[in-house]
Formats: sequence, C-alpha cells, structure tokens
Amino acid sequence: MSTRNSNIIGTDRDYESLVKEDRVHSSIFTDEAIFEDEMERIFHKTWLFALHESEVPKEGDFKLLKLGRFPVIAVRDNNNEVQLLINRCRHRGAQVCEASQGNAKAFQCWYHGWTYDTKGELVGVTGEEAYDKTFDAKDHGLTKVARVGNYRGFIFASHSDEGQSLDDYLGPAKKFIDILVDASPTSEIEVKPQVVSKTVYRGNWKQIGMDGYHPHYVHVSVFKIFSKRESTTGSAVGAIHLEDPFSDSSPSLTRGFPNGHAALDFRFQRLPHAKDNMAELQQSEDGRKYVEDMIAHHGKEHAEELIAWHGDPHLGVFPNLQLIHDHIRVVIPVSVSETQVLMYPVFLKGVGQEINNKRLRAHEAFYGPASNGSPDDAEIFERVQRGLEGDANPWIQLGRGMNREETDSDGTVSARISDEITQRAQMQEWKRLMTE
Repeated sequence: MSTRNSNIIGTDRDYESLVKEDRVHSSIFTDEAIFEDEMERIFHKTWLFALHESEVPKEGDFKLLKLGRFPVIAVRDNNNEVQLLINRCRHRGAQVCEASQGNAKAFQCWYHGWTYDTKGELVGVTGEEAYDKTFDAKDHGLTKVARVGNYRGFIFASHSDEGQSLDDYLGPAKKFIDILVDASPTSEIEVKPQVVSKTVYRGNWKQIGMDGYHPHYVHVSVFKIFSKRESTTGSAVGAIHLEDPFSDSSPSLTRGFPNGHAALDFRFQRLPHAKDNMAELQQSEDGRKYVEDMIAHHGKEHAEELIAWHGDPHLGVFPNLQLIHDHIRVVIPVSVSETQVLMYPVFLKGVGQEINNKRLRAHEAFYGPASNGSPDDAEIFERVQRGLEGDANPWIQLGRGMNREETDSDGTVSARISDEITQRAQMQEWKRLMTE
C-alpha cells in the first residue's frame, strides 16, 4: 500500500553485514535512515498486532491506533465485524476521527464535512451537486488496512496485500498465546482501552526484548521489596515469590520461535507449585469458584497447569507485541531514539472480582505509573541509547548461551533463562525482513 520511494534510503545499504550470528552493529539502533527503512520494510510489510477484539465490544465502538506510520480507526461495524480504516479523509487527507476511543454511528471530517459510516463507506458529501456525473461515492470510502487476521481475539493487521498467512506468522508461538487466554475458565479475556499505562522512553524500539539476563541487576531492589510482601497468587507477578526464576540453575528457559518471536518460558519452574497455588486459591470464595470452574472447563490436569502458569506466556511477538505477566504490551516506534509503550492489563472473564482485582494490583505494583519495575526498564533503555552513540567499537554482543542451545521438534530453540536466544531470534528476523 505504501508508495514511498525506497531509493530515498538507498538500496545499496548492506543490512546483511549489520547482523551476525552472535552480534549486531550499533547503527541499527542509532541511524535515522535505517529507522525510516524499518518503517517501510518491517512495519508496513509484516503482521502487526492491532488490538484485542474486546476493546471494541459493541456496534459503533472505536479506538484509534498507530500501525507503522498509519493512523488507524478500529471500529465495530453494524455486521459485528471489526474494521481497520486509515484515519484519513479521501477528500483532502484530514483525520476524520480525533477522539482516542468512544462510540460513533459515523465519522465526519471537520474540514469539509465528508461523512463515513462504520464500514468506511462514504455516505455524505457536502455540496454534492458541484461534482459531475463521473464522481462516485463508492470509490471514495476510507482506505482499509490491506489484511486483517484474528487469533483467539487478538487482531493482527498488515499493510501489505501479500505475505505469509497469520497462522504461519504466529506458528508455534500460538500455544503461548493460549496460556493467557485459557487462564480464564471460559477461555475469554477482556481488555479495556481506557485502562492503560503509557510510557515514553528516549531509546530505540528494539531495546525492548525478552531478556532473562537483566532482572538480577536492573530489578534487584524491586525483587527485595516484593519478597517481603504477601502472596499475589492468581497473578503472574506473584510467581517471583517462588525460588529464583531467573537463575540458570532453575528449569526456566529462554526460547526463540520462527519469525522472530521469543519467550521467557517459566512453565517448568512454576509447575511444581501448582498444588500450592490451588490450595491458596481455596482460601477465598472467588478463588474456590475459580478452581472449580477451571477444572470443569479445562480438565483437572490442564487446569492445574494453567493456574501454575498464572496466565503468563512472557511472549514477544515480533515486532510490536508482548504478553507479559498480567498485561498486553504494545510497542510503538516514534523515531530512531524515541519509543512509546502501551500496557493494557488483562482481565479474565468468568471469574470473581477478587481474582481480577488481585491481577490489577499486581500489574500496578510492577508496571504502573507509580511502580518500580517499568521505570527501571525505561531508564536502562535510555542509558543504552546514550551509550550506543559512542560507537568507537560498534558491535553489540548477543552470543550468550550459543554453546548450549537445543532445538525442539516444533522448530523452537531453547537454552537457559539468561541466554540471549531471544535477542538472536528477533535480530535474525529483523535481518530477514530488511534484506528480503
């Protein structure tokens, strides 16, 4: 869909040489021309996470998004379908929607009054008599995002008419998305667009990765505080009260998937605590009901697993989505050295209020605006960005754990929790897309 001339960047840039097996060149984080090329070759070509379908539950509900450079309206139309429409009037190009979210029967451009319905069709033209008979309103509807796909309520979009299917794009990472959705006894989650933590940091978007090496250092003070607090069972954040999940002696793994997706896999560290989690939940009425309903819906063995996993896939879906602890995280590149991060708490459907309250409080404790965990990350990303400007020795090391990787039957690669498989998976996909 994009018509930007790639020659503006220069087709002779050798992206192949900037990403090695165990290192990357720091210019990919600091070069403005490379950032512009990323927008075209990655964010305007591959699949991007757009929103969860529960964010626009009723007819006319809408939410504004940014997908690459494109401002987008996500709106549920009168056929109960979620439309993704470029927020640009087909007359002079003004945005037709300014509110970040709400409910509307139509979108009217403030400039000259052209009006569009929730399907994006042009339904009103002011002074239509001034146009000759060759003008057809059907040809001037809002432009739709080229491709839209849905996996278990997660809506993805691509600005490219061609490319791999969403199913192939997600691949074996789908079973990690299932961990979050199936934490509900009805296999349904809810995301509220107005309940969101927003962060902007002065650093490159690729700084945000699934990194099991940093918590002992970046978050050490937070973990000391949390170790003294009461349990938050029912929330993934509560799992840090267990034995150290970030120790290489733990069964926790770092995992790389095809297409650049990656995860910190805590399943095997948490499974031995399943019965303890179940017992703690039994201490409250909402907890007992949650356990009963999970067993009824998923069966006893899988319910125990899901409760132990706390609905936390700790998954990064390249390039702009992470499912971490109790929230959906959306990464929005602003410039080569500025990134916005949106964190939406996830609420489970079919559970008592106490369960969701505990999940929300745990999210706020680590990721909220008055927390310590998320600000820690933003601060270290900014320190990295400042350090990368001093590129006398420009190569960044990502080789930790290469000597202990294992490949699973589904094509995923795993190693110990502090190993940099996740970064290598992401950067190899970056290289593939930039050189395709």
